[in-house]
Amino acid sequence: MADTDKTTKKKTAKKTAKKKTTRRKKDAPEPGSRGLAADAVLGGEPPPKVTELAATIAADGGTVLATYREPMGGNFTILAALPVDKVEPTPFQRDLSATHAKRLTAVIDKLDRFLDPIITVLNPDGGYWTPNGNHRLTAVRNLGGGAIISLVVPDAEVAYKILALNTEKAHNVREKALEVIRMARSLSSMSDAAESAYALEFEEAPLLTLGACYEQKGRFSGSAYAPILKRVETFFDLPLVESIPIREARAAQLLELDAAVAVAVAALKERGLDSPYLKAFVIARCNPLRFAKGDAPPWDEVIGTMLERAKGFDASNVNAGQLAKASGPPEG
Repeated sequence: MADTDKTTKKKTAKKTAKKKTTRRKKDAPEPGSRGLAADAVLGGEPPPKVTELAATIAADGGTVLATYREPMGGNFTILAALPVDKVEPTPFQRDLSATHAKRLTAVIDKLDRFLDPIITVLNPDGGYWTPNGNHRLTAVRNLGGGAIISLVVPDAEVAYKILALNTEKAHNVREKALEVIRMARSLSSMSDAAESAYALEFEEAPLLTLGACYEQKGRFSGSAYAPILKRVETFFDLPLVESIPIREARAAQLLELDAAVAVAVAALKERGLDSPYLKAFVIARCNPLRFAKGDAPPWDEVIGTMLERAKGFDASNVNAGQLAKASGPPEG
């Protein structure tokens, strides 16, 4: 009987392994099935906007090193050396991290090489915008560099794919949210497209609301509320000029809630309860979605309930054991 069980288990294990192997092969694309081959990236005649861009680079004192088609999509791109003083970060990206810029400066100085080209597009006001190279650009400037190597993209809308393009430093919630709301404000003056049309650029709808919060309160704990907002927020099918005021109104509600949560946290500390999880604990106690399944109620109902619970929070009913049992991730 034991031998039969062992044989059955072995057969089952083999079948499982075979199924997993087959699934991986089915999902994996065939090598070389997408884009251009390496010997084809220099082929084709550049369209007028690319030749005009090359002429602009030369007129700005830059040097076109190559015009090629990037291999994934076959889109024409220019590899160029640009004057450093002609390049600026996009006005809507995250703030510069002095620590990270200092670290990059030291690395480039030690290597005596700049090996990671930035991406740029034409700035509507002249010069070039980089959506993903602010720290590298600053490092080159810190070292007194006169030129910077760049992949110059003819399509200006690429500048708004900033979250996807970032390669030099991982974003935290605050940085993402501020970039998204700044992008939304910039795009609102250029297009009447709906907020939902920019789902790729903005990544997640809650980032717009959180960004409006961070604009008013730099030390706002957005990561503490993000899981709740993900359940109650979606992109609006409204033009940005109409959706941004709604985001600002929601931010005001969220900041009011945060102030009430802060009062509850202070009350817990007065009772001698001190922990990095206090804010997460209070928010969890106020969260009506904590054990809810299915579709979440509307924004106003959820945030209104949380505000009511936060204002009525009774710290005397909480003990150290409850806090230890319910401890979660520290506040953002």
